[in-house]
Amino acid sequence: MSSPAKLQDLPPKGGYQNIPFKRVPAKTYFKGWQMIAGYAGISTVGLFLYWLNVKENHRNEVEMRSARNVIYPLLLAERDREYLKQLRRNRDEEAELMKNVEGWEVGTWYGEPVFKTIPKDKLVEPTFQEFYVHTDYKHLAQRSDIKLMN
Repeated sequence: MSSPAKLQDLPPKGGYQNIPFKRVPAKTYFKGWQMIAGYAGISTVGLFLYWLNVKENHRNEVEMRSARNVIYPLLLAERDREYLKQLRRNRDEEAELMKNVEGWEVGTWYGEPVFKTIPKDKLVEPTFQEFYVHTDYKHLAQRSDIKLMN
């Protein structure tokens, strides 16, 4: 058995097409002046939107600043109120701890006033450690780190 003869790959009849080697320019959709006008128009619209955004941000900043200025005295008053409440809790805790010690008066050193030259109704600011004397140490440590940052 003989195998059929293989056909050789030949060029098509009439030969191959010519190879296009001439420059084919890209299709132009816009002329130069149209592109410049488009760029100017898009930039103008973009700048207008940016200006509107800046105005809105400025209004928001003014509103937030006004809100902060309004609420600031309230926050200070609440902070001072809580500070005085904590001083009262510290004083009550001292009274509870030292109730069995004879001659101990709260706010004095065995009946002797600690500060002799200031009036009795003047508030003596405690030190940082005195203020946190009846709390857990971890709270004192956390607050002292914050205190050092300020």
